[in-house]
Amino acid sequence: MLLLQPIVRGPWVLQRTPRLAAVACGSHPRACVGWTPPRTHGTWSAGGSSRRWKVTAVGALLGLGAGLAYGDHRRQAEEADPKAAARPQAPYPVFTRQEVGRHRSPAERVWVTYGGEVFDITDFVELHPGGPSKILLAAGGALEPFWAMYAVHSQGHVLEILREYKVGELSPEEQSQPAQGDPYAGDPPRHPALKVNSLKPFNAEPPAELLSENYLTPSPLFFKRNHLPVPAVDPATYRLEVEGPGGRTLTLSLPELKSRFPKHEVTATLQCAGNRRSEMNSVRPVKGLEWGIAAISTARWGGARLRDVLTQAGYGEAEEEAGERHVCFEGLDKDLSGAAYGASIPYGKAMGPGGDVLLAYEMNGEELPRDHGYPLRVVVPGVVGARNVKWLGRVSVSREESPSHWQQNDYKGFSPSVDWATVDYTTAPAIQELPIQSAITDPPPGATVPPTEITVKGYAWSGGGRGVVRVDVSLDGGRTWHVAEMAGEEQPLGRAWAWRLWQLTAPVPPGSSALDIVCKAVDDSYNVQPDTVEPIWNLRGVLSNAWHRVRVSVAQD
Repeated sequence: MLLLQPIVRGPWVLQRTPRLAAVACGSHPRACVGWTPPRTHGTWSAGGSSRRWKVTAVGALLGLGAGLAYGDHRRQAEEADPKAAARPQAPYPVFTRQEVGRHRSPAERVWVTYGGEVFDITDFVELHPGGPSKILLAAGGALEPFWAMYAVHSQGHVLEILREYKVGELSPEEQSQPAQGDPYAGDPPRHPALKVNSLKPFNAEPPAELLSENYLTPSPLFFKRNHLPVPAVDPATYRLEVEGPGGRTLTLSLPELKSRFPKHEVTATLQCAGNRRSEMNSVRPVKGLEWGIAAISTARWGGARLRDVLTQAGYGEAEEEAGERHVCFEGLDKDLSGAAYGASIPYGKAMGPGGDVLLAYEMNGEELPRDHGYPLRVVVPGVVGARNVKWLGRVSVSREESPSHWQQNDYKGFSPSVDWATVDYTTAPAIQELPIQSAITDPPPGATVPPTEITVKGYAWSGGGRGVVRVDVSLDGGRTWHVAEMAGEEQPLGRAWAWRLWQLTAPVPPGSSALDIVCKAVDDSYNVQPDTVEPIWNLRGVLSNAWHRVRVSVAQD
């Protein structure tokens, strides 16, 4: 009977099978001698609340919308079992690191340590959004090296949820963990004006009002979107590998790339798929960084055309006709498993004469800054920022899209009806071209404006090379409209890769105490922004392009 005793971890009561129980007790007799981990919150059931708890725990462990997630989790748990919070913690058994190390697979139970505590995370493995393979890298060992790489986990509320999986303590003599090197210690310095959304990895946007001050965004203020630590690349030893047909490889040093291929320049706007995610998050919590309106910037890029390099490697139209439909990129930024950041674009985009895809080594007339991909990056005009791979190490051509997590299980859009319990990433295409977009950069929300005249500034951009033909601005929430004046480079039809900055100066309606300023843009295909966020809400918070709204006060005479 003892071997069939339920093992309780947090809100989940799981009946151990005789086989698993025998494995556990055979390795760790202390786990079976009159002890089970303390019951802290509720019980497992087959109903909807169990699913909500499961999804809530996933979100909390990832630190994604975690404050709301944990609060909701705690509230539901205490409603189910009001006395749970007051229960004392039972003594835990003590394990050695060697004993923990025996639990490296679901069959043996998956155990990890954090600090001086031991956790059985077996039942979380399949729920991990990054896939079981990522979390199993820590199986039988410490979480610290992995959480150093993804520092969003190291938050108090995340630890509280993790501790619902606690099964023991490390022996006191083994609790002192050697100091883990910080993989982000070598990251470059950043401009102090940036609004930081995460430090490790570093993600930040400039103050919105600075975006409309310059057509080309100064490199230090260009938004930063990193997924992993910034690699330190020695330009003297750097080599780009381009996999050619038949297994041949073209290897190029940076000087060879510059000398063998004509330099081409293109002015292009890059925008993160999560730009303006905060507006979606205000409707319903979403997963992702809390970007405002400034995860978008424009630069003048210089480098070799990708099509020239692929042609040199032996590719041409025949590959597309034969089904070789994707060009895949791998960066030199890697996680602890050695997996590189990767992405891919359609072959036709890479090889098309009007695609203007660059292997860029210059940004605004200078060598690439480290945060933007030094010494070489891909610039894919008109396409979501996630495909513009930085610190480029390898290029290949394939019949399939990049197998990278960021191509297969991220940067995709879904219906508002899809939640984390039902999402299936195989049902949605990877984001490439972005929709029409505009935002108000000045005045900022909550500002006080003069009672006579107001000047409104902002940006507008559309993906796929579609030019912006008009920006409409309203001072009364959308009841009446004005047409803004646009500035910026005139670009060829179908190759309008850069944003247009716009401005409207208009009289303040007499007697106004406040203004509801709204902007919307129209591109040359007559695509227009949706008026509200709700119909385009999605669990990942991407493709947020509803009318942008800013409410300001009017100074009184």
